Amino acid sequence: MLDDLSDLRLFTRIAHHGSITGAARELGLAVNMASKRLAGLEKRLGVTLFIRTTRQSSLTEEGAFLLERAHTILTGVDDIEAQFAERRREPHGLLRVGAPAALGRRVIAPLCAALMAQWPNLRIDLHLSDRIAGLVDESLDVVIRIGAVTDSSLRIRKLADSCRVIVASPDYLARYGTPLSPEVLSRHDVLRYGSIMDWELIGPGGRRMTIRPSGRLYTDSGDVAHDWARMGLGLIFKSGIDVAQDLSDGSLVRVLSQWHGEPAPVSAIYPAGRHMPHRLRVFLELVTERLRNEVYAR
Repeated sequence: MLDDLSDLRLFTRIAHHGSITGAARELGLAVNMASKRLAGLEKRLGVTLFIRTTRQSSLTEEGAFLLERAHTILTGVDDIEAQFAERRREPHGLLRVGAPAALGRRVIAPLCAALMAQWPNLRIDLHLSDRIAGLVDESLDVVIRIGAVTDSSLRIRKLADSCRVIVASPDYLARYGTPLSPEVLSRHDVLRYGSIMDWELIGPGGRRMTIRPSGRLYTDSGDVAHDWARMGLGLIFKSGIDVAQDLSDGSLVRVLSQWHGEPAPVSAIYPAGRHMPHRLRVFLELVTERLRNEVYAR
């Protein structure tokens, strides 16, 4: 049985050089080792591959039969290795990414577009959901999540930290004034969403305060609450990542800037494995660079 391609490659080099010595020299082997390996190959196949003389080795009929097929086999192997080497240089194939809706729309989706523009042989499926998606259940290659992750069967790469911050539109603050302390938040319209009821705030010197603000508007969608805040309908307590662009372009303004929520890790979660596909490696490098270049906390 042919269970070692290196022996097959040695055989083809002996045929090329017409001697074991020439093949051993090319492959960096000791002559006696090359001779021993050839003898082992002949024993496994149950045939004699070369007629040996003191000056050269010439192929038997069985040797010529093997040589023709060996070239086909080794050419195929070399082609496969070349293709995988190319894949290591340039991302190929399908990358399936999961992310929370807001983070996905504002950060991950533009990164996916940038990757598609750079790598024409890459395909991306982006799945946005605020529920915790399972890599196996959802058939995803990587999930970006905000908050602690404890599954020891997965690889977890921390990308950044993000805190919730209190923001409002300039129009809202012009009409109702800017809160100067957490205690006055009860006098303001607050946009509530999802399961967030209490605002756990950390202030100067590590001081902590729990606020349960009330408001006339509630939604189960963080995106809708975000849009309401931009429309000037009230204050919102939102992840710094989600509002980073709004703070940059001035459509939202941070208030009570010395107060923020508990820092939460932003992580990439992906299956444990010996080899990471190049497409996943490139994605992780880009998202890490993007998130770490932003200021989301405190």
